[in-house]
Amino acid sequence: MPAAPISRIILYVRDMPKMAAFYQRHFAFRAEVSDAKDKIVLNFPAGGCKLVLLQASKGHKIGQSCVKLVFDVEDVSAAIAEQLKLGLKFGPIWRGSGYEFSNARDPAKNLIQLSTGHLKT
Repeated sequence: MPAAPISRIILYVRDMPKMAAFYQRHFAFRAEVSDAKDKIVLNFPAGGCKLVLLQASKGHKIGQSCVKLVFDVEDVSAAIAEQLKLGLKFGPIWRGSGYEFSNARDPAKNLIQLSTGHLKT
């Protein structure tokens, strides 16, 4: 089977509307129009990977999955400043060989990252 890009990431969450609002506010995702009551599908306007929010069961250990959502930006410092205006605080900026990144968590405690790593290919 040939390699394929990631088409969607599924996040199991306790409060689907709250999580949808978070990703719409901070990362410009838009919800698909749907009659589905058991999921919310979020699309990025420019295309790419979808976020699918599903209701977590009582057995799900929220924030314990090894998931990190990475958002590519041109300037991490500027992106952090914009997110802070919207109420999202990121941690320190870490610098590597030709890239930098900073981490935060969404309301369900999933890791999210702003990174310039995509610029180094």
